Amino acid sequence: MEKNYRAELTGVFGDPVEGNPTGVMEEAAYDALGLNYRYITMKVTPEGFRDAMNAVKAIHMKGVNLTMPHKITVIPYLDELSEAASIIGAVNTVVVREDGTLFGENTDGKGFVEALLRYGESPAGKNIVILGAGGAARAIAVECALAGASKITVINRTAPKAEELAGLIRENTKAQAEGIAWEAGQKIPAGTDILINATSIGLGDDRANRPDIGYDSITPEMTVSDVVFNPSDTLFLQGAAERGAKTVNGLGMLACQGARNFTLWTGVEAPLEVMINQLKEEFGEV
Repeated sequence: MEKNYRAELTGVFGDPVEGNPTGVMEEAAYDALGLNYRYITMKVTPEGFRDAMNAVKAIHMKGVNLTMPHKITVIPYLDELSEAASIIGAVNTVVVREDGTLFGENTDGKGFVEALLRYGESPAGKNIVILGAGGAARAIAVECALAGASKITVINRTAPKAEELAGLIRENTKAQAEGIAWEAGQKIPAGTDILINATSIGLGDDRANRPDIGYDSITPEMTVSDVVFNPSDTLFLQGAAERGAKTVNGLGMLACQGARNFTLWTGVEAPLEVMINQLKEEFGEV
């Protein structure tokens, strides 16, 4: 059999992008299944973005991830969007199809829902409270609504932004939604089933902080999740666990969205445990 020295290429475009750990888990997954794929972390500025997207087709890439500031500006370059990506208005994954057309997906929210399911929790029929109204909150809110959430409450420092996201949910899904202003020591509404920190509070150098909420309003009946993945056991989750709540860390969401990317590009089921373990090793948690 003739040898093939050409690897299939995937990667991420962003600026800044140096701290993006996605390639670590994707490369580990490729290696685990013996796939001749590579994942390249690439700095792409807004000025160079058009050339970068043209290159995706020119060098026959399988697809790319998009991080800031490209998740919205990529949309005009795409031939089709998933339902979720269309509602969210942002794309984090591009797939190059066999016919050369570009398909845009947002796997962030789907990764979150899958991480919940791995812990035996489903958004279906649940009352969900989301802290924050940025990109992560937007993706999670839309996917939870599409997964059958009963009600989504968005709590944000800027009340109009919270209401804007709530309006998006009401207009495009069957879920009820409301946006409220985030007050100091914010109490979590009674009857909340799932509480989500969708802000970056507690990430990396900010790990000594946690969201300013009334932790005494968290109950053992709640499932509490954090999108922050490093550290995985954030002060937010520790505070929830002290109140008896079930906790779900951000490492699972990161790995699950990465696994979706993997399958979209390769057509092969991703080795999720390999990806999770690689991230734990990367973050010094093994």
